[in-house]
Amino acid sequence: MKPRFAAALSSTLIAAFAVATLFCPLQANAQDKGEIRIAHVYSKTGPLEAYGKQTQTGFMMGLDYATSGTMMVAGKKIVVIEKDDQGKPDVGKSLLATAYGDDKADIAVGPTSSGVALALLPVAEEYKKILLVEPAVADSITGDKWNKYIFRTGRNSSQDAISNAVAQDRDGTSIATLAQDYAFGRDGVKAFKDSLKRAKVVHEEYLPPATTDFTAAAQHLIDALKDKPGRKVIWIIWAGAGNPFKIADLDLKRYGIEIATGGNILPAMVAYKQFPGMEGATYYYFGIPKNPVNEWLVANHYKQFHTPPDFFTAGGMAAAIAIVDALKKTNGDTNTDRLIKTMEGMSFETPKGKMTFRKEDHQAMQSMYAFKIKVDPAFAWGVPELVREIKPEEMDVPIKNKR
Repeated sequence: MKPRFAAALSSTLIAAFAVATLFCPLQANAQDKGEIRIAHVYSKTGPLEAYGKQTQTGFMMGLDYATSGTMMVAGKKIVVIEKDDQGKPDVGKSLLATAYGDDKADIAVGPTSSGVALALLPVAEEYKKILLVEPAVADSITGDKWNKYIFRTGRNSSQDAISNAVAQDRDGTSIATLAQDYAFGRDGVKAFKDSLKRAKVVHEEYLPPATTDFTAAAQHLIDALKDKPGRKVIWIIWAGAGNPFKIADLDLKRYGIEIATGGNILPAMVAYKQFPGMEGATYYYFGIPKNPVNEWLVANHYKQFHTPPDFFTAGGMAAAIAIVDALKKTNGDTNTDRLIKTMEGMSFETPKGKMTFRKEDHQAMQSMYAFKIKVDPAFAWGVPELVREIKPEEMDVPIKNKR
């Protein structure tokens, strides 16, 4: 072979190889069009592990329900990629970038922690992919830290607070709050205070999330309330480990002080059993909503796990139904802009009944439930007995983003 011809042939082969290399990712992506890839970033381990696992269970059950057991939408297979953020913002941020980049996730769901969620928001914006937040609660997620790629099926701090204010907002009531010192606790207390019209918050106590000794905090709360006239309440907003209800051991009744709180997972509500008649509001309790989706969830959860579905199980299911409903409307198209247009203002049925993504901030508007705790020997926990459903149109949930 002549050197000049060999060189030319070599150049041709190199060029052909380069072109083939360029087209390989395109071919791989073309093959992936038969799949819809969903990354679930949640606390599989860490301080909110119990919440994360419930969300994962509910999410998978929701996909099963919404696809009638096929795990397919518009002829495409749903693939779920699980990522354990361990409750750490830096870990979650890295995992979401990997999910969008290396794993080619079309959509992401999660996380469990509000602190992690705030770290994930700019990642969704950078990759221009949807992050459906479930169950992180902080208002700032759909508030001043929000971007157009963020949707949320989970309730926000304002929805929690407004519904709890319904139960506590009475003339002549003095309230002291006990919360964790991070986004969930501080956003929750701020929203609660903003929602009160008649009652007055006289003291705020914030503790590290891993606190186990509540003695000093309890004394601060007692000192703030004991000399106040009228009704006196300690409102607790807490997530994860630790039992803040231990403050009852300091004989609060001697000072005429009540304890109030919102809903929680069933193991945490074991502590509620010592407070019959305690009032509050909850996101979900399996015995409250009466609709076909919740009936399916309760029946199938009992069948699979021999226990009722819990607080975050319902949220995970709602997230899955929202995604599948949106994908059905786009005929399986995962184009982000098209999904955003489809999901803005979209209503969908969940274990809580109808939810609707508000166009302005993509927060799911939903019912909450005012309750009074009842002691039932058949249950290990205090049973939240429905006082009334607080419907979305009754709650003036503020729009706090910068859109």
